[in-house]
Amino acid sequence: MQLSEQEIVRREKLSQLRELGINPYPADLYPVDSNTKGIKQNFENGKKVIIAGRLMSRRIQGNASFAELQDAEGRIQVYFNRDEICPGEDKTHYNTVYKKLLDIGDFIGIEGELFTTKVGEKTVMVKAFKLLSKSLKPLPLPKTDSEGNTFDEFKDPELRYRQRYADLVVNPHIKEVFIKRTKLFNAMRTFLSDSGYFEVETPILQPIPGGAAAKPFITHHNTLDIPLYMRIANELYLKRLIVGGFDGVYEFAKDFRNEGMDRTHNPEFSMMELYVAYKDYNWMMDYTEKLLEYCAMKVNGTTKATFGKYNIDFKAPYLRISMTDAIIKYTGFDITGKSEEELRIASKEMGLEIDETMGKGKIIDEIFGEKCEKNFIQPTFITDYPKEMSPLCKEHRENPELTERFELMICGKELANAYSELNDPIDQRERFEDQVKLADRGDDEATQFIDYDFLRALEYGMPPTSGIGIGMDRLIMFLTNNASIQEVLFFPQMKPEQKQVAMTDDEKAVFAILKSNSPMDLVSLKTQSGLSNKKWDKTIKGLTKNGLAKVSKNDEGLFVEVV
Repeated sequence: MQLSEQEIVRREKLSQLRELGINPYPADLYPVDSNTKGIKQNFENGKKVIIAGRLMSRRIQGNASFAELQDAEGRIQVYFNRDEICPGEDKTHYNTVYKKLLDIGDFIGIEGELFTTKVGEKTVMVKAFKLLSKSLKPLPLPKTDSEGNTFDEFKDPELRYRQRYADLVVNPHIKEVFIKRTKLFNAMRTFLSDSGYFEVETPILQPIPGGAAAKPFITHHNTLDIPLYMRIANELYLKRLIVGGFDGVYEFAKDFRNEGMDRTHNPEFSMMELYVAYKDYNWMMDYTEKLLEYCAMKVNGTTKATFGKYNIDFKAPYLRISMTDAIIKYTGFDITGKSEEELRIASKEMGLEIDETMGKGKIIDEIFGEKCEKNFIQPTFITDYPKEMSPLCKEHRENPELTERFELMICGKELANAYSELNDPIDQRERFEDQVKLADRGDDEATQFIDYDFLRALEYGMPPTSGIGIGMDRLIMFLTNNASIQEVLFFPQMKPEQKQVAMTDDEKAVFAILKSNSPMDLVSLKTQSGLSNKKWDKTIKGLTKNGLAKVSKNDEGLFVEVV
């Protein structure tokens, strides 16, 4: 393991602390009785407090020092005075331990007394302190020069997501997103429970990946010697519970789909699914409006939210429009009664890429996704989907070509998907068989499995039921104005971390330019680097050889980009 100079120094301090008989990682309880927020809200000069947290800054002035302590609630100024801490002859605890052996990032416990400085700053006078945990790696804190300019801020998204622990320390405002996330789950759970619905848990490892059209993660059970699939949806298990006699069940579930990763998709994500007996999708639209309005108020104190350039409002009621009418509105094409070939021709005329594996449902989905979705900014229910798109949904009571399904769209993104659930076991079997045929044609999103146990459950009888799935990650993105799902997950999935490559000073300089402008015209990059031809050739070869950059050619010339 290669250590930086600062990391080596901190390890030397660790040894010196132990030589002084100080355990840098004590096991005993530290009797904290206050936090920074509580101290500021109920401040009393002279009040004694015991607090703990990270040392985040300090200004040592001989025998006295002002510092900042950060705990889970914020920061507060603390004042170290040598004679207060060391009233006797031995000043080691201040002169050596505090001044020389503590570092920014160390956890310390403080016993102190509150006072207000001459400039009105609420401060803790330190009477005693104890090292609780020694930090061996320097925090990536921003630096400020004499003119007040800030640099070296910890803002690189990849580093922040990989090292969320450091991100939360040096960018404490990030924590507010996750506090709101917890508020959202709590608010939704309260609303559902107050409605009389029962929270349950269903299997994550499943013998058949059912309930959605998606690629599953596959694992193997050694004892049973069978493949198992990570849950792609919990729908079929929840409906089994409706068969079993529950009137309403819901689950906050982790689902897993072995598909693409981008700013709005993570392979592991959170869903809330709800199923209520004796209801239909019209009732579910009304209920969903009330649920989301309630949650928005609990999370933000208002139904209004800003998402990028859009101002959205979760206050009910929401616009409702059928998928057929939406496609007519934005393309002028009526999908009603059209054959697969007619849909294929029309979609190609719209400039869409359609392949032979796509059936009617996928083609219609492509038309709607490419031509219509982006237009629905305010919460909008898209209703009455074609049957080919909804293998688990009940046939529309007025039009057998359609289903009683809706999706809730916000800012051009799907937030929720709901049905009047299909409870005819014969119809359900035929729908499953149609899906298998699509899978055989090469549709990798069509289900390749028939869940015979679920069909058996339906044969016992399931009452009329409405169900909905809400994407919790996407909902908190809307409520906190975050366009990237990685910003609302503590630990999003990342590509494997590349081993650090030792770079020359020239390579570092060129890579820094490229990283902020990738991809970049090769000539412009060379000009900005200021390197001679010989140094430039050596530098660009080094970056490409080590897999840090690549050069590609297009009609406009040669370009360099970060790998």
